[in-house]
Amino acid sequence: MYMSTDEVRRAFLSFFESKGHQIVESSSLVPDNDPTLLFTNAGMNQFKDCFLGLEKRGYTRAATAQRCVRAGGKHNDLENVGFTARHHTFFEMLGNFSFGDYFKEDAIKFAWEFLTDVLKLPKDRLLVTVYQTDDEAFDIWNKQVGVPADRIVRIGDKPGGKAYESDNFWQMGDTGPCGPCTEIFYDHGDHIWGGRPGTPEEDGDRFIEIWNNVFMQFNRHADGTMEPLPKPSVDTGMGIERISAIMQGVHSNYEIDVFQTLIKATAEVIGYDDLSNQSLRVVADHIRSCAFLIVDGVMPSNEGRGYVLRRIIRRAVRHGNKLGAQGSFFHKLVGPLADIMGTAGDILKNQQAIVEKVLRIEEENFGRTLDRGMSLLNEALDNLQGNELDGETVFKLYDTYGFPADLTNDVARERGFIIDEAGFEAAMEEQRQRAREAGNFGADYNSMIKVDGKTEFCGYGATAGQSRISKLFVEGNEVSSLSAGDQAIIILDETPFYAESGGQCGDTGTIKTESGVFQVEDTQKLGNAIAHYGVLAEGVFAEGDSVTTDVDAKRRKAISLNHSATHLMHEALRRILGEHVMQKGSLVRAEALRFDFSHLEAVTAEELKEVERMVNEQVRRNHPIETNIMDVESAKAKGAMALFGEKYEEMVRVLSMGDFSTELCGGIHANSTGDIGLFKIISESGIAAGVRRIEAVTGEAALDYLDEQQAQYQQKMNEMASKAKTLEKEINQLKDKLAAKESANLTSNVKEIAGVKVLVAQLDGADNKALRGMVDELKNQMGSGIIMLGNVADDKVGLIAGVTKDLTAKVKAGELVNMVAQQVGGKGGGRPDMAQAGGSDAAALPAALASVDAWISERL
Repeated sequence: MYMSTDEVRRAFLSFFESKGHQIVESSSLVPDNDPTLLFTNAGMNQFKDCFLGLEKRGYTRAATAQRCVRAGGKHNDLENVGFTARHHTFFEMLGNFSFGDYFKEDAIKFAWEFLTDVLKLPKDRLLVTVYQTDDEAFDIWNKQVGVPADRIVRIGDKPGGKAYESDNFWQMGDTGPCGPCTEIFYDHGDHIWGGRPGTPEEDGDRFIEIWNNVFMQFNRHADGTMEPLPKPSVDTGMGIERISAIMQGVHSNYEIDVFQTLIKATAEVIGYDDLSNQSLRVVADHIRSCAFLIVDGVMPSNEGRGYVLRRIIRRAVRHGNKLGAQGSFFHKLVGPLADIMGTAGDILKNQQAIVEKVLRIEEENFGRTLDRGMSLLNEALDNLQGNELDGETVFKLYDTYGFPADLTNDVARERGFIIDEAGFEAAMEEQRQRAREAGNFGADYNSMIKVDGKTEFCGYGATAGQSRISKLFVEGNEVSSLSAGDQAIIILDETPFYAESGGQCGDTGTIKTESGVFQVEDTQKLGNAIAHYGVLAEGVFAEGDSVTTDVDAKRRKAISLNHSATHLMHEALRRILGEHVMQKGSLVRAEALRFDFSHLEAVTAEELKEVERMVNEQVRRNHPIETNIMDVESAKAKGAMALFGEKYEEMVRVLSMGDFSTELCGGIHANSTGDIGLFKIISESGIAAGVRRIEAVTGEAALDYLDEQQAQYQQKMNEMASKAKTLEKEINQLKDKLAAKESANLTSNVKEIAGVKVLVAQLDGADNKALRGMVDELKNQMGSGIIMLGNVADDKVGLIAGVTKDLTAKVKAGELVNMVAQQVGGKGGGRPDMAQAGGSDAAALPAALASVDAWISERL
């Protein structure tokens, strides 16, 4: 019976829904608050605290189709991808889970029923394995399900290994939940080489594991202690690629519909004909992990998760280039991937443009150095003495050309060489140490504080209350009392203090008893408990004490305004920029809000202005901010926007602001949008390819920001005015100097008429305001005389006449300047000794000035 991969996925979820399981969406590939993992690598990751009894959900049975990546850390399949039939960087794990509900019997029966009744797999092609000492599982398979004893294989601990080191004793990491497991294998037939599990030929491809049922019975500690879990649970995993291969009648995972579609799309984009080439398989695999890592907020970088993503992208690009790819090609596979993933591709379709841009930019950046790096590598291999490439060259390729060591290893292996991994590791040690410190992946899960029980949160409508101390911790260790000065963590039965979540920072304030005061500096979640971090300022605290809780209400209010404004801004961005805008992170503090979102380019000044306008319009409308509790499906039906990667309970809080914004949110908010008062964006910037960041302020902080901006503006204006005044003074001084110089030059043109000195001259481009100073200077130089100056500046005529006082009885300056002005289309006048005028006919000025001599002669 042929089934597409999407049909297998839907059949699995539908079957377990019929068995009372809650269908839970795939969690993010970036594990939520789990420092032990680089990436989500199994379906149970999001349920780890449920298995430990630290988290209670509204269901005890769940089923998922979980996206997983294994390309770094303990589970690293990267080097095998493309060279084997079943290794992938990205895969989907179908899983059903029981949290203290059913156990081995139902888990085994469910698996058998789905495989043989729903998928119709022939029973004689299935065999199972159990842990060596798990007689209970053996008997269920044999006596209840009816699997013959010769098709049940007991698998013990590995020879020479530690206890519980067995293929049939499952543990996700060195510490944490674990237990025996039973695996189901499919026999592909005797025409394929390989032996049954437990035989020397088990690594062959004939018998393929398709489903692992883990019976979570223990919590393993770092010292090897196996602590029984409060309630035995079930964690199962079935790789969708492997079961799809069986349902589609093929042997290799790369022959199923998903990979065949991607392989053909890759070949078409590159222009390559041979669909059997292994490089096509590498590219087809890598586009899946790269695309979904970016969807979940991972961006290419040089450390941590971003470096792993960069390695995968560059490995794919290099294999594309081997096939003759010209220019950017990798990003063109996002569309075909989103389509072939069926229901699992919806989240990718919503962010397709962002994913494509990030991949294209990274590919183009790598392309600039790929040719030079490959040339250097090939040259080094051509001149190699022996068969090992030295670590220094491997490091240079990494450091200068961005070649990850495994990419260099790929190229070297293809030419029959190996690389000096130890030498490369030595050169990388300092950088690797920094990366370890920055990422802190690999922490002991049991070294983290874990608290049984739950703290009731009563802070949505209050900032103060009464409670009781249930637990105290100092330096990670539980204690019975605190003394003044102790840095500690306090767990209460109930609290109004909000624990950091969903981008909103934790509350601060005080916890008091009759004899002591604890200053709360931060509030965080520890499983279902709420932890108050701080210092005992005075007195003594003891477990069981009654306390008074008091949240810093002013700080809480400022935080709530910023949180509500974040919702309004998110919706405004989606309306103005497009529905591709998705939240990529946020930080809501009392001082300001920060919001990261997917967008292809810088937000323009006009767009930011429109976002501000739209948000402030909703503020002025003073919508009541309403909260309703409902199940997730009802919330989505109402149109509530869920943030991908956030963990939601079965019942969720739906926050509505009029008809403008509806989101799932467990944070603290204002009572109405009008409380926000004012919203002001203070910055917009890019933080990664395809991810932008906006910082903004509200309420009093917004008014303070505007006051500060106005003060800075006023200060700047005053400085500019002062500078302009200084410059104007300097200009006038220069003009006076120029006028003095020009007047000295003009004295050579003085003539005598009837024994009187007369100066008539035309200037071009002089400053009309400087003419008066020039005339005064000429009078001083001449002692006695008559001056008539004409000037043309900006096609306008400026006229000025000056007469020394001993001659004003005969010649008046006002009459002289008016006579000239009338000839150039103007008029003017003034005192007998000094007069100015203007005109519009510059062409008539020479003739007008030529008439001055005769006019003066008549009057002398």
